[in-house]
Amino acid sequence: MAENNSEKVRKLQEKNRQEQRKYMKKREQEEQKARKLIHSLIQKIDHEPKNYHHYYELATLLVEGKDYEQAEELLMKALGLFKDSSNDVLDTLNFGLGNVYYAAQEYDKAIKTFQGINDVKLQAEAYAMLAQSYMAKGDNKRAMVFALSAQSSKRDDPSINEMIGDNLLALGNFAQAGEFYDNVLKLEPQNGKASFNRGLVAMVNGEDFDKYFEIAKKSDPDYFNRGQQKLKDIEKVVQLNRTKDQKPKK
Repeated sequence: MAENNSEKVRKLQEKNRQEQRKYMKKREQEEQKARKLIHSLIQKIDHEPKNYHHYYELATLLVEGKDYEQAEELLMKALGLFKDSSNDVLDTLNFGLGNVYYAAQEYDKAIKTFQGINDVKLQAEAYAMLAQSYMAKGDNKRAMVFALSAQSSKRDDPSINEMIGDNLLALGNFAQAGEFYDNVLKLEPQNGKASFNRGLVAMVNGEDFDKYFEIAKKSDPDYFNRGQQKLKDIEKVVQLNRTKDQKPKK
């Protein structure tokens, strides 16, 4: 018996080592690809130093690699180089800078940066990022204001409607949250996160919720597993409401 267990342990360890090697190889390939893209964009900047798009794209790559300090330095440098350019150029670079601060979890800096963007083409995106920044700070009321502003020009955008639903859910407005999640699921019926949160709304509203959780578990198992505490909290709320309803009135 001991030998069998030992053999099982050995096989499991070998399997784990193989998985680790695969992961490291994939990560190395991704890092190599990112380095090539960064090098290519640096060359583009050298050849076309007056093309602001290259600075924005390079900063985006640096953010993806979590190199926030270099991304900030690059965009600050670009804002200096293009200080006499049109507002749409400056707003694009500032939008990139706001994304750097958001990714680095410097939400107050992100908010200040996004609030300075006036370009019509970027306005809805700036409102959406302001909403996300306030959500990250736990200020759902302010987040709602900017999410609704973003929705005014992107009425059917699933990501915006989902954000509004998330804020309403956090604020306890379950019925309204359900309407926005329904709008999301009309266009993205397999959206795991929206399905899970729609299931929470259904629980509170006394609707059939199993179908939503089934989709969530299948489409986004990670979010479904992370949301179990939220599910327990909602179950407690439902149970408390039932208890109150069952108490005889005096």
